[in-house]
Amino acid sequence: MLVNYLRLLLLPFSLVYAMAITLRKKLYDWGIMRSVSFNLPLICVGNLAVGGSGKTPTTEYLVRLLSDYKVAILSRGYGRKTRGFILANDDATAETIGDEPLQYYQKFKQVTVAVCEDRVKGVKQLQNNHDVIILDDAFQHRAIRAGLNILLFEFRKLGTLQFLLPAGNLRDVFSSRKRADVFLVTKSPVPLLHVAQQASVNELQPNADQPVLHSYLKYGDLIHLYQNERQTLESIKNFEIFLLTGIANPDPLIEELEKYTENIKHEKFPDHYSFKTDDLKKFKSAFMASDKKDKIIITTEKDSKRLRATGFKDLLVDLPIYYLPIEVELFEEDKITFDELILNYVKSNRRNR
Repeated sequence: MLVNYLRLLLLPFSLVYAMAITLRKKLYDWGIMRSVSFNLPLICVGNLAVGGSGKTPTTEYLVRLLSDYKVAILSRGYGRKTRGFILANDDATAETIGDEPLQYYQKFKQVTVAVCEDRVKGVKQLQNNHDVIILDDAFQHRAIRAGLNILLFEFRKLGTLQFLLPAGNLRDVFSSRKRADVFLVTKSPVPLLHVAQQASVNELQPNADQPVLHSYLKYGDLIHLYQNERQTLESIKNFEIFLLTGIANPDPLIEELEKYTENIKHEKFPDHYSFKTDDLKKFKSAFMASDKKDKIIITTEKDSKRLRATGFKDLLVDLPIYYLPIEVELFEEDKITFDELILNYVKSNRRNR
């Protein structure tokens, strides 16, 4: 109830924000503010809301799909404590490049990962040595013109009333979706009924050339934070789970874990939260105080990058602490359409280097 009152108080500021966003949008549409184009395939993965729509696993899906090409991922590097253009290397940390770029770099050694708040400057640094550049979270960055815009919408939020910042979590007006080339509805239920698919189309009201495709999350095995050890989710059935998250939307993860146990103690922090030693000491104390024999600590893959920070290992290394990887998968017919769309775009726009 208090949250609803706060939203009402912030609505006037959201109106001002909407006016500013709309004016900026028109300035680009009218050509008064100009976008820069590049002579190579640029794929933008973005959304209208702040966090939680599945951009990271979608970007990883594209990397796997484009394995025959020399791929670079360019991100802003949200949450980093540095500025300017930085190429990820073995010395990179979540503080120097951000947790998501660090995840890309450690997972895909064949891919170049870079961060730069100025996407135009970043592409200029990367363009000569790559076949395709994936722009992570750049839909609102109109200074650069991507050749293919993939706009993500979380399934459960379609059809719900959402507000612009600061009253809500939308950072762009809904009409901006018309700039996208494909709508990807993420975190869909499995199985997905035809009526639910049609409801997405009705909500998004796409143009004739904007396909509406659906994806879902696929969970892997639990991986220990420090040791070379894996466990299946089935193996922790009826365990007491201490869940530690610093992501925008942990609800789908909780729903997945609830398939295996009802005993979940969740310590929730804001998205991209920089964990403090005192946070982890308190969390560890709660874990140690439990008298359950079968218990485990679970976090997300993105959070694991920040939990591996210097100074935390001595605190956590002896604990059964695991992260749960996720992947994006598309339903069969949508997968065919999506894969062909991406591959044909890259093939048709690839330069001869």
